[in-house]
Amino acid sequence: MAEERLFCFGLGYSARFLARHLQAQGWQVAGTVRSEPDRRALEAAGIAAFLFDGQAPMDAAGRAVLADSSYILSSVPPDDEGDPVERYHRADLAALGDCRWVGYLSTSGVYGDHGGGWVDETTPPAPISRRAVRRLMAETAWRSLGDRAGLPVHIFRLAGIYGPGRSPIDAVQAGQARRIAKPGQVFSRIHVADIARALMASMARPRKGGIYNLCDDCPASSSEVIAYAASLLGQDPPPEVPLDEADLSPMARSFYSENKRVRNRLMHVELGVELAFPDYKAGLASLLDKP
Repeated sequence: MAEERLFCFGLGYSARFLARHLQAQGWQVAGTVRSEPDRRALEAAGIAAFLFDGQAPMDAAGRAVLADSSYILSSVPPDDEGDPVERYHRADLAALGDCRWVGYLSTSGVYGDHGGGWVDETTPPAPISRRAVRRLMAETAWRSLGDRAGLPVHIFRLAGIYGPGRSPIDAVQAGQARRIAKPGQVFSRIHVADIARALMASMARPRKGGIYNLCDDCPASSSEVIAYAASLLGQDPPPEVPLDEADLSPMARSFYSENKRVRNRLMHVELGVELAFPDYKAGLASLLDKP
């Protein structure tokens, strides 16, 4: 059997987690990073990495490795001009001869605000924030490329990501956790291990044009989650601060302008995903004492 090869545009937190799982199964993984130190670190981990900062295409060596890959994942964020991967490498992607799966990591923010109501993949996108508007435009660009080039493009709308080294547990331990109070406000979230689980399930059963919400089964307020993280650590939770009194950055405040519960039924039913961490309590408990 031929060796499976994945190329990741943007070897960030989620893509690196996926890469480690696939490498353990014998896959070859390559991709892009923005800095030379990151490139060297990934090379040491057995991942061929190439520089791509979204301002110019990657070099010929990177394009050659891309051309030899049958699975493609992009998590590179769009900029004011659109999606940099699609902008600089649409011809390379269109020329792929044996492409079995293309995944684009988007955000559930494209649904906008629903007053705490449920959304699913049939809900028309109505983004509010600038970054969510950009993501929806990038989704459109990737889907159009897929239609033109016959590529099996899949869109994954991710909820808030947490996991080892990047969680409320870490925030509480660092003394940086804040409990913002906004009555009725909830967020959906997902453990990075379950993102990898869902992506691998999709790679095993591609459906061209598929859109999937990736989130756990338990939307909850940020305040509630921080309080639970503190309890796991045997600490008192930080006091709640009303949203209108909180000193938040414009980006942080923008998250509270949207209130929705994200439904993940398609991920369960079509992809057959059983979440390792179906709610934040299971996910946070798994992170205790982990680096």
